Amino acid sequence: MVNIKTKEEIEIMKEGGKRHSFVLSKIAEKVVPGVSTQELEDYANELIKEGGDKGAFLNYTPKGAKRAYPASLCVSVNNEIVHGIPNEDPLILQEGDIVSLDLGLVHQGLITDSAITVGVGKASDEDRKLMEHCKEALFLGIKAARGGGHVGDIGHAIESFIRPLGYGLSEGLAGHGVGYKVHEDPFVPNQGKRGSGELLRPGMVIAIEPMVTLGTDKIVLAKDGYTYKTADGSNAAHFEHTVAITENEPIILTK
Repeated sequence: MVNIKTKEEIEIMKEGGKRHSFVLSKIAEKVVPGVSTQELEDYANELIKEGGDKGAFLNYTPKGAKRAYPASLCVSVNNEIVHGIPNEDPLILQEGDIVSLDLGLVHQGLITDSAITVGVGKASDEDRKLMEHCKEALFLGIKAARGGGHVGDIGHAIESFIRPLGYGLSEGLAGHGVGYKVHEDPFVPNQGKRGSGELLRPGMVIAIEPMVTLGTDKIVLAKDGYTYKTADGSNAAHFEHTVAITENEPIILTK
């Protein structure tokens, strides 16, 4: 069942989204060679607490998971696509790594979800282009998210941009509705046909999140039960915004 948010709820999410964007941007500034993923998690919790909000991912158990997620922040490095756990066997970031920072924030009981990918020091030209193209795909997907359209319009916009560039799209990983819960209907794939899928209605709030790889579409799940990696070891980028559907242009709540 797709939840429709009220105008008042969307305003709360807009304020939460501003806080969310601030926290992510500050964490990104800490991404330098020699920093640990544990330090990024600690800093995220500090910033969230200072704002009087809560991390949406901490102790959240998604459908099918065998245990609750143990952190507020997902930190996925290089060939890790999403859901990297920062505080179990923490990694020390190295010059040239690329890192996805994925955060869920609860503000006044409503959840926003957003992610960015950044380079550690100087990223390679190949990785830099991967990140730029993934971010561009996100905004093309957002542009297609108009009231009266369909979820498939979003996936089509992302796929038709990414495929000709020779990139992979992580198989089975997708965006989703968000607000009352971390994951709500509808499922928002990064591939699709125009006019297919759920009708986009004003008041819907969705997280759009292309996950683009330098190689295969195939993914593997690590032993920790959360971290998805590329099956061929190629690097991946991930960008995400929470978006409110309107009768006209969508509203990016996490900008």
